[in-house]
Amino acid sequence: MSRRSVRLEKHEKVPREKHEIPRGLYGFIQGAFLVALTIVVLIPLVAIFVGTFQDGNEVIRRGISFDIDISSLSLDNYVMLFTDSGPYFRWFLNSLWLTVVQVAGTLLVSSFVAYGFAMYEFKGKNAAFVAVLILMTVPFEIMMLPLYVMVNDFGLADNYAVIVVPFLAAAVTIFFFRQYFLGIPKELLEAGRVDGVTEFGIFFKLVLPISKPAIAAMAILNGMIIWNNFLWPLLVLRSPEKFTLPIGLNTLLTPYGNNYELLIIGAFFSVIPILILYLAFQRFFISGMTAGALKG
Repeated sequence: MSRRSVRLEKHEKVPREKHEIPRGLYGFIQGAFLVALTIVVLIPLVAIFVGTFQDGNEVIRRGISFDIDISSLSLDNYVMLFTDSGPYFRWFLNSLWLTVVQVAGTLLVSSFVAYGFAMYEFKGKNAAFVAVLILMTVPFEIMMLPLYVMVNDFGLADNYAVIVVPFLAAAVTIFFFRQYFLGIPKELLEAGRVDGVTEFGIFFKLVLPISKPAIAAMAILNGMIIWNNFLWPLLVLRSPEKFTLPIGLNTLLTPYGNNYELLIIGAFFSVIPILILYLAFQRFFISGMTAGALKG
């Protein structure tokens, strides 16, 4: 190579893109977008919170807005909630108990099924997994009528078991866990077997502890769905003392009178458990969703 060519190479510069955005400006734009998105998401929640200090009939008549008279705000709705709310807290505890039991059961059963799909080979495996994928595309409203007829035929109506048991093996949760488990090296399982760990022990002692991100992500998503579940409990529950919170709040609107005060403040308090659930698992949530989307 000649000296001239070497000299040209030394002075040759890689051309920069003319429209490249500086890193600092890119970070500012990204941060501004996230702040704006957060404000948009929080506005309805803040509006409902402000509405809890107002007269319910006035809120329904004028709508929820931030153009309010400060002197008209009061704590009457909060006093009524904690002293004269009737069965509200019974409905709240019913929903809380059902959500905890069903989320725990769904995570256990669905992860166990997904573990079988991901780690074992058996006859009909592919056909069974295709059935799970097809089930993901079927709306619940299509299965609702035959399931309701079955519940009535067996005399199981007005029972919490029929709310929990039919949905423990959730197709979406099974699919998500399977994708996550496919990223776990099978050498880990073989090492457990060499050490004498049983198959159940491998699942509970080795696989689940390293699946916390996936468990957290599915706990949040399933918790939101189950806590807000309205249609199926409405069909199978008959006793008012067994109503869940969404059904109970709906009963506050009747042709004979509407309790808007309890409806508004009750709806606001119904958001709190979901916020607590997200704050408890949010550090695992993003990593779990990303891992489940990419692995496999």
